[in-house]
Amino acid sequence: MSKNNKQAAAAAYGEKPKEFKKTLRRLLGYLQPHRSKLLAIGLMAVLGTLFSVLSPKLLGDATSSLYSSFVNGTRVDFEQLGTLLLWLVGLYVASSLFTFLQQYTMAGIAQRTIANMRREVNEKLTRLPLRYFDRHAHGDLLSRAVNDIDNINNSLQQALMQIITSVISIVGILVMMLVISPWLSLVVLVTLPISAFVIQLIAKRSQKHFMSQQAEIGQVNGHVEEMFSGHQVVKAYGYEEQAIEDFDGMNERLYQAGWKAQFMSGIMMPMMMFIGNLGYVLVSIFGGILAINGSIRIGDIQAFIQYTQQLNQPMMQAAGIANMIQTALASAERVFTLLDEEEEERKEPAELRWKADSGSVAFENVSFGYEAGKPIIKGLNLKVKQGQTIAIVGPTGAGKTTMINLLMRFYEISGGSLQMGGIDYTEMTREQVRSRYAMVIQDTWLFHGTIRDNIAYGKENATEEEIVQAARNAYADDFIRTLPDGYDTVLGEDASNISQGQRQLLTIARAILSDPSILILDEATSSVDTRTEMNIQRAMKEMMKDRTSFVIAHRLSTIKDADLILVMNKGEIIEQGTHAELLRQRGFYADLHSSQFADRLEEAAL
Repeated sequence: MSKNNKQAAAAAYGEKPKEFKKTLRRLLGYLQPHRSKLLAIGLMAVLGTLFSVLSPKLLGDATSSLYSSFVNGTRVDFEQLGTLLLWLVGLYVASSLFTFLQQYTMAGIAQRTIANMRREVNEKLTRLPLRYFDRHAHGDLLSRAVNDIDNINNSLQQALMQIITSVISIVGILVMMLVISPWLSLVVLVTLPISAFVIQLIAKRSQKHFMSQQAEIGQVNGHVEEMFSGHQVVKAYGYEEQAIEDFDGMNERLYQAGWKAQFMSGIMMPMMMFIGNLGYVLVSIFGGILAINGSIRIGDIQAFIQYTQQLNQPMMQAAGIANMIQTALASAERVFTLLDEEEEERKEPAELRWKADSGSVAFENVSFGYEAGKPIIKGLNLKVKQGQTIAIVGPTGAGKTTMINLLMRFYEISGGSLQMGGIDYTEMTREQVRSRYAMVIQDTWLFHGTIRDNIAYGKENATEEEIVQAARNAYADDFIRTLPDGYDTVLGEDASNISQGQRQLLTIARAILSDPSILILDEATSSVDTRTEMNIQRAMKEMMKDRTSFVIAHRLSTIKDADLILVMNKGEIIEQGTHAELLRQRGFYADLHSSQFADRLEEAAL
């Protein structure tokens, strides 16, 4: 199990927050707009609890009245019993009504609070720089945005209600006990420290087993997901038996952890029942002695037994509340860490006056490194005229993708100047820079929706005619119309219901629709068949007319017509020129071309 997944599981299932008080104050700050409703909930809790704790006293009075009538041989006071019965019915109805109102109001507060927090996280993710996503696992981000917020939601709605009702219930019950008999109250209070000690002891021991259980669940889920997503590879390499053996081992560890967790938590109720019964016995013995002495009525003993039973319930809730709050705060701390991450600098869009060469790009002594003191791009100088096609080649790690990241302003340069159309990047917002570009990359990205919606993603409020024309220009219209629902075909998860080549054609149609000033093509034809590649190349040539284009390619045959080829290595341009010029230089590019040409000859011979 990955480190991030373990951290997520730990946070979600009982890990203690590092800054308990600070996180608690910040979380409570989200409830500030609902102060009036929370006060109303507190008032309803007080009234509901008051009605609830009065009931045993009224029942005790009824029992005392009946007992007195039988002992003294007097007539039963049915009028008094009827009045007490009506009061009891009224109290039970009122208590239920207030409990319902509490739950209804609290549900609204919790859901609105979580909706606001979820919106903040979503908006935060759009403002974070690309480097944040490069340094954090996607699973960890999803855990913060989904699982942790769900934990906070559950804890807010349940724990907050239980805190209010439990505290008020305990106080109310103890007050009623003291009113009836201070001596019996002391007897009951003897059992409270024992209950608290047992709850703390069992909760502490069971918590580590629950955390272990969740960690094992994470491993099982991860294994199943890997085996399912890679089932073709598993079958191709005959890995089924080993996969089953690995699963059995994980499943056995999950069984052991789950058994211990459930056993430890399961003994809490019997232990609390034992302590509760011990309280009943003590109340009965000492109550009987007091009743014989005439110091207490028989009905009050009955009320005390009921109060003792009622007191155990909030004590049980207290253990659950403590763990629930701890879970919520651990999750909240992870969410707040995300919300506190440094954002991309925001500024107001500038009024730009583009010249005729708005598609020109200039690098002037540009340097950049992902980490301080470790430059990848060093002293890069390059001037690209509008309409030129610039090809970038080089070995892995040469800086090709880094150069594209700087062009798209996914990262800020460390030194030098980067300009577009004679305007420095720093004078424009990131949105203004990126609006001039369109990207077609090897890893196609299509979302769950219709083909029409995926193409229209390239331009806001695109018309049907524009969408169809873009598809035609990308040579995608023909295959789209062969689908049962045509442009209304819904793409499944990862667009798996169409081929890789068809997915690439749709991304090209999307780029064509956006009508960019500058194109970035990153291995756009590497995952398609020869016929589809020909269609893409034809569409590209049409789209690249009068547009500045940056093309990253490993197959040199696809860039031989480029206006300028840049050969990069270790963040520097070591060679540049046309295809013919670079071949005549007999340098790095010529060697690379020769090796690829030799490979093709070997493939043809085979």
